[in-house]
Amino acid sequence: KGITACDESAGTIGKRFEAVGIDNTEENRRQYRQMLFTAPGSEKFLCGAILDPETLLQKSNDGVLFPQVLAKRSIVAGVKPHLKIYTLPGTGGDTVMQGLDSLAVRCKEYYYAGARFAKWRSPLVIDVPNGRPTDLAIKAQMSDLARYALICQSEGLVPIVEPDVSLSGSHTLEEAIAVNMKVLSTLFKEMIDHGVFMPGATLKSNIINPGKDCPVSYSVEDIGKANVAVLEATFPVAMKTANYLSGGQSLEDASARLSAINKQNKNGPWNLSFSWSAALQLPLLELCKDKDGKLQLDEMRKLYVEELKVASAAATGTLQQCSVENGSHMGTSKNIAASDGGGSTKRRKIGE
Repeated sequence: KGITACDESAGTIGKRFEAVGIDNTEENRRQYRQMLFTAPGSEKFLCGAILDPETLLQKSNDGVLFPQVLAKRSIVAGVKPHLKIYTLPGTGGDTVMQGLDSLAVRCKEYYYAGARFAKWRSPLVIDVPNGRPTDLAIKAQMSDLARYALICQSEGLVPIVEPDVSLSGSHTLEEAIAVNMKVLSTLFKEMIDHGVFMPGATLKSNIINPGKDCPVSYSVEDIGKANVAVLEATFPVAMKTANYLSGGQSLEDASARLSAINKQNKNGPWNLSFSWSAALQLPLLELCKDKDGKLQLDEMRKLYVEELKVASAAATGTLQQCSVENGSHMGTSKNIAASDGGGSTKRRKIGE
């Protein structure tokens, strides 16, 4: 089972709605989230749902608060407690999240409203020529995640820590491995130094990938091996599970890569599953295009459960791929030196 991420702010979900002709009203947001929470059969593939604070306080058509709706289906409700992002001065564009000062008070409110876990995202971007992410940004972000985790535990919430290294850029898989290794090792040291109870915390991390514009091609097996190697080098065995975010990947690519990671994970004791938003939701919203601004709730429910079946198979390493290219990174043609005489981009294996 995995975690469905339904914690988009009104602004973020509004952009997705507007792209398919849906008005961004509170009622449309409520109906849409209700569909995600009540789709028949979804409870077979989900153990948790991350909610935006607005959604945490909304009710179903029957007048039942959404956390209670989820609980009746054995799905635990969580919440996104971080606030706005801002630029960290002196880093050339690296960012940090706001919200720690008021976190303890808000965690009390979230617990009372029915949340039992929280998720804090710390976004980072790899920009090798400009030296990003900077050491300062990594230290600041991971320290904030550790302090957030400690505050959550003190208020009865299980913290999910989410270091999110972006898929954007032209970095190679090897460069992504180096950055993610540094980010995760810094995170876990900060958590231990802060006194976080490690068995009572969970990781939500990006799948380690080459940048979207990387000229070098990698197979899905290369990507699976890279992720397992980083886990084995950094991830404490005291933490029992990691749920990968989709981070701009399609459902096909994210599922193929998650399945490859689970196939490669021979030694790790962890449960490696999914916590996806866009990969699951964007195909659902496509069903609403040219439908006079109406949410196609029945069709969306059916597709959502089919998507969750795919994600669940990936979480057990049993996904049957429809294409050998699913999950592989096909290098761009920008780097002529990486192309052979026929113009195709060469594939590099890890270690070459």
